[in-house]
Formats: sequence, structure tokens, C-alpha cells
Amino acid sequence: MELKLKLTKKSHACVRLEKDGRTLAIDPGAFSEADAAVGADAILVTHEHPDHFAEDRLRAALEANPAAELWTLRSVAEQIAPAFPGRVHTVGEGDAFTAAGFDVQVHGQLHAVIHPDIPRITNVGYLVDGSVFHPGDALTLPDVPVDTLMLPVMAPWNKISEVIDYVRELAPRLAIDVHDALLTDLARPVYDRMLTPARVGAEHTRLAPGESVTL
Repeated sequence: MELKLKLTKKSHACVRLEKDGRTLAIDPGAFSEADAAVGADAILVTHEHPDHFAEDRLRAALEANPAAELWTLRSVAEQIAPAFPGRVHTVGEGDAFTAAGFDVQVHGQLHAVIHPDIPRITNVGYLVDGSVFHPGDALTLPDVPVDTLMLPVMAPWNKISEVIDYVRELAPRLAIDVHDALLTDLARPVYDRMLTPARVGAEHTRLAPGESVTL
């Protein structure tokens, strides 16, 4: 029988996935809770920006669980690997691996353009169990179908028309907001009205930090 995934939204870009008693955390950054990754068996980080990569949160999680491991790109791995030998793995586009029982594929190479004057850094997205895709800070299109998209709804590098077109092109069953810490409560209904199923062609929802959904 296929195991169900439990997805819990943490603040901003961080989510936790649970399956068969094991937990995978993605992007426990500085805008997320201090314990966002604590208790996780595996952690994935998409890129080095502090709202996705917070060294103190990673250290807390890796110290709390001596069996926990981290998968990330080189720019992040180089900063934390010396403290946790053998537990930090460097990945890039096209890689596939198993982390705490979750099958993960890596898609994407570069962060979205913030401004032509600002150099682009590396960024990877993670497709978990062939179902849930977290693109980090990019509108990456994997070459495989996606059931549930973690949608970076508001950032200095995007605008709502790009977000709408991204969901339309990727065509997931469900889009769940992430990268939303900069949105005020006043603005959230505006984004909800823009991202209706009739407009984007997919079910759209947002979860408050701590809320969960079973996929």
C-alpha cells in the first residue's frame, strides 16, 4: 500500500514531510522557527540565502539527532560539512538519492534573477517521492509531472503574473504557498484572489505555520 505523506508548513519557505515515522525538513531558514528542523531525520537546503539556510537551525537539528543528515548544494555544504563529517552531502541538478526513506530528485541550477546587477547564485529544487516539489528561489520546471507544488508566492525576484504562469505551465494538482513571510495578513487575500483554480488551473491553498495536510 502506498504510504501517505503528511506535509506541515513552517514559517516562510520551510516545510516538513512525514512518512512511516520519519521526517524530512526543507529550507529551515532564518525566517522559520528556531526548531523548524529539530527532530528531522533528513534535511534539504535549496540555496545559501539566509531565509533558506540558517546555520544555527541546521546545527541544532544535526546535534539533536546524531543520525540526521543534510543534502544541499556546494555553497552551503562547504560552510557546515567540517562540523559534521560524513553527514553532509553535496548535490546538483540531475542527482537522485534516498534520504531517510524519501526518494529525492534534484532539479534546477540557478536562483531567479533579482536584478541584472546582482550576480545569480546556485539554487536547486527537490522533488520528493515523485510528488512534492520545492523549487527554492526559482521557477524551475522539472521534466516530470508534479502533484504538489510548494509555490514561492512572494519574493523580491518575482511578480504575480510570473507566479500564475508558473502554476499554469507546471500544472500540479495542488499548489501550496511558501516564501510568504513578507506578506502581511492584509495582502494574503489579494494573492488568494489572484491564484484561483479557474485562473491557474490547479487547486491552490495556503497553510498557517504549524498547519498540516495529508497528500
